[in-house]
Amino acid sequence: MPDETPKLHIDDDWKNQAAAEKARLAEKTDGPSRATQEANIAGLIQLIAMQAVVGLGGMVAPGGQEIPPNLALAKHHIDILSVLEKKTAGNLTPDEKRLLDTTLHQLRMAYVDAVQGPSAPPPAGVNM
Repeated sequence: MPDETPKLHIDDDWKNQAAAEKARLAEKTDGPSRATQEANIAGLIQLIAMQAVVGLGGMVAPGGQEIPPNLALAKHHIDILSVLEKKTAGNLTPDEKRLLDTTLHQLRMAYVDAVQGPSAPPPAGVNM
């Protein structure tokens, strides 16, 4: 009875084709994936800030539905950034400090706007 077990045969053409496909897929991405990027303070600030932005509302879920505001969540993440600011005082580069300061300022202003609601336009005839 002849041996009917299929034999695995991998040729160099198949290997080259797989390598070319892998390279082609790598070119389609916008650089390294989030998982392979270097961890740094700027990434941490952005990660926490994004959670605050989601809490402020106006974001759209992948399915297209709008994510409702959660101001308690937004405040919590803004407070986390504030703790980060205090705990890293004197240890950040000027660019990192500027990023943290600017991010905190913008998020705080957006939070105040969200809590107060849309401001009413000035009454007619009032010059500001």
